[in-house]
Amino acid sequence: PAPIEEINLNTMLDIRKKFKVHTGYSDHTEKNYTSIHASSLGACMIERHVKLENFKSVDSFFSSSISDFEEMIKIIRINERSSGLISYNISKSSKPNLNGRKSLYVVKNIKKGEIFTEENIKPIRPTFGLHPKYLKFFIKKKSTKNIKFGTRLKWSHLKKI
Repeated sequence: PAPIEEINLNTMLDIRKKFKVHTGYSDHTEKNYTSIHASSLGACMIERHVKLENFKSVDSFFSSSISDFEEMIKIIRINERSSGLISYNISKSSKPNLNGRKSLYVVKNIKKGEIFTEENIKPIRPTFGLHPKYLKFFIKKKSTKNIKFGTRLKWSHLKKI
């Protein structure tokens, strides 16, 4: 079997890039880990030795049992499904959990022209407003209008300088 340190799967990536070809991986390691990793890196074919139960061969010590091979294929298929699509939207399964996230809210009444501070705006639950990462954009800037306690902060509340 090949030692893990000598596998060099980055060579597979380099071959794909340099020659613009599909690449695969011939696995001669003791476990299925590198086959799974090669697949996640884009190998479109995996070659792996498989041993039959109660049958010894020269390759047996680094070959997969039928059940190990089936498990490897299962993991590869799950990994493929997890790649999904390119999307920056909130996933369907995450939407019910939005109440657990924070957003920026007014926590004390603010008058028009008043300065935003960490005492009058805070990130609290539920979400549905501006992400807490925008807090720094508001601090030390003036409000464009009177804003009541409990209001979700909006960009329109921020006076442009």
